[in-house]
Formats: sequence, C-alpha cells, structure tokens
Amino acid sequence: MTRLTVPFFSQARTFERIWPDIRSQVEEVFEDGKFSHSTRVRALEQALAAYTGARHVIGVNSGTDALVLLLKACGLRPGDRVLVPAYSFVATATSVVHAGGEPVFADVDPDSYALDPARVPDGALDGTRFVMPVHLFSRMADMAALTAFASARGLELVEDSAEGIGMRQAGVHAGLHGRGGVLSFFPGKTLGALGDAGAVLTDDPGIAERVAALRHHGRTGRTLGHFPGISHESVLPGHNSKMDDLQAAILLARLTVLDGDIRRRADLAARYDRRLRGLPGITRLPRLTGAPDEVFYVYLIETDHRDALAGHLAAGGIGTEVYYPRPLHLQPCFARLGHRPGDFPAAEAAAGRALALPLYPDLTDEQADRVCDAVEEFLTRKVSA
Repeated sequence: MTRLTVPFFSQARTFERIWPDIRSQVEEVFEDGKFSHSTRVRALEQALAAYTGARHVIGVNSGTDALVLLLKACGLRPGDRVLVPAYSFVATATSVVHAGGEPVFADVDPDSYALDPARVPDGALDGTRFVMPVHLFSRMADMAALTAFASARGLELVEDSAEGIGMRQAGVHAGLHGRGGVLSFFPGKTLGALGDAGAVLTDDPGIAERVAALRHHGRTGRTLGHFPGISHESVLPGHNSKMDDLQAAILLARLTVLDGDIRRRADLAARYDRRLRGLPGITRLPRLTGAPDEVFYVYLIETDHRDALAGHLAAGGIGTEVYYPRPLHLQPCFARLGHRPGDFPAAEAAAGRALALPLYPDLTDEQADRVCDAVEEFLTRKVSA
C-alpha cells in the first residue's frame, strides 16, 4: 500500500503549536476531578456562545446526538415528517428516525449542494412539520429563501449546521436562523476534538432547557458538575449524551486559533482555485465568493473521472475522500421509502462525481501544489487520450 505523503487530513502540526494551551486546559480537568459534564464543558459552552452569538449553547457527545436532541426539544412527534436534502451525510436523515420522525427527501441546488425549495417534489409536504436544511462543505444554504419557504407553509425550521462553525448570513451564525442548529466537533471538522463531541445552538430558552435535560437522562435544574444530584428525578425520558471534559478542553484550546485556521483554509482554497480552474475534465469547482457564509471545511471538485482520479492520486501518495457516494434516498436503510435512481438527479450527479481534495491548516503550499500537479497531470492525459 502506498504511504500517503499528503494525507487527506492531519492536525499534528496544529497540536504541536498549541500544546501549551492544550496542556493548561487538560490540567484544569484533572484539578477539577470530574471528567464528564463539568467545568470545561461549561467554559466551552460560554466561549461558543460568545463566538457564534447564540443565547444558549448546550454541549453534547456528538453532532448526531445534537440533531436528535434538537428535534425532540423542538417538539417533533412520533411519525412527524421532516424535509431534508437527498445529498448529505446519512446522520442528517437517521437523526430524524432516532428522534421518532420520518425523513422526506428533496433535491439540492447543484452549486451549493443545499436543499433547494424550488425542487421540493409535489406531495412532499403532506403531513410535513419540519424542514431541516444542511450547510455542506464551504457554504450555507440560502436561509432567506428557506425561511420564507418554511414560513409560507407553516413549517418549523431547524438547521443541520454540523459543518457550519464560523459561517454567517446577514450577520447571523449558522444554526441560528430558525429554532436552532447544531455543531459537530468530529476530529476532521473545522473545529475538531480528539474524538466525538457536538453542541446545540439556539436562542430559545425553552429549547435550551429541554436539550439540557435530554442530554443527561431527562434531569432538569443544575446538572453540569453536580454529581451529588445524579439520582434525582427525571422529568423526560432522556439520553446519556454528556460531553467529556477532555474533549471540551481540546476544543477550548483550538477555539483560540479558529479564525486563523479559517483564513488558512481560505488561502488554500484560493490556491487550488487558481491552479485547477479551466482544467479539462473538471465539471465543477467551488464558487469562491469571500462572503461571510464561506468557510472551507472541504474543497470539493466534480469530475466524470472521479474514481480513476482518486486512484491516481492515491498511487502518488495523496489522500482524498468521496462525499457522499450514495445519496440518502438510495441508502439501504431507507429502501422502505420506495425511491429509485433518477428521483433526485442533482443529488445523484454529485454523489457520482464529487471528490474532496486535502484541505486543512497544516497543509503546506508545497503539498497543495503537489496535489494540483497530480490532478492536472491525470486530467490532461485522460481528456486528451
């Protein structure tokens, strides 16, 4: 197997650079003596509230659990239908199922990959109570259009903003345009931990209170750092979805360099754009705008030669990732819904052509140029053959 000299993702240099701050944060955890749902989690919630402008941030153990708890806290009832895009990570739709609802799929805008209100199929809204757009890769969904769409049809709007840290539209952070949103801190995310962690964002105190109860076995009142009350009454059938303080400590350290990381990601995206735009065989590149809703979690290209290109890059020691090779309506777990190939053509086209190139703050300019050289070499030869 070829050793990857340009991995798809690495954060070794970042952790070396911020290690003194990480060590200080971790020492706080050991001094506190509580390793889950305690003082570092509270500090992270406060720091994220200041960064995003959210009135309430509730730390949980994953972005997926954040979606489940948010939907439950917003009043999703058993059997309620939730409109979601057909192109996203599977957790977008399975979170609806775990919250007791039923996902309803719609096609996406080929440019932003976000749920497109103009492509919602006839009959999809019968019995639907929620719409849940997803902000994917580098741009937010059009929240003005989606808010108007939801309002005109009496739908509750929640956001799968798991990838949205740092993204803003009309001055409002991702996740705060409807009743609430989420963040994922999976290690590869723009703000990543050393394991799974997530958060719910909301300006609604009632939703915040319900999420806070649901994450800790349905207990209300003081729970963070309050272990003597762990056996007190539970008012809701809750979950064990507490955030570990060690992950909160890592995130607190990484939050101090987040804006710099976002700028570095933008610089790398612009470098890719200069080198790759106009190459034969690329059917789509990200549309760089410099707008506040543009934060490059992933740099995604589309090509009809996706799998062959990925193989060529891997042979040259360059890692890539396919997002997402099977759209949600064709996932086996949703076969019962009866969808067929061709139902959502934009989602299916993206699933068959999209390839993510390495993009992370530790990536050097030289490594990015190596990626571009390899892409250019392959596509020029492939298209001219």
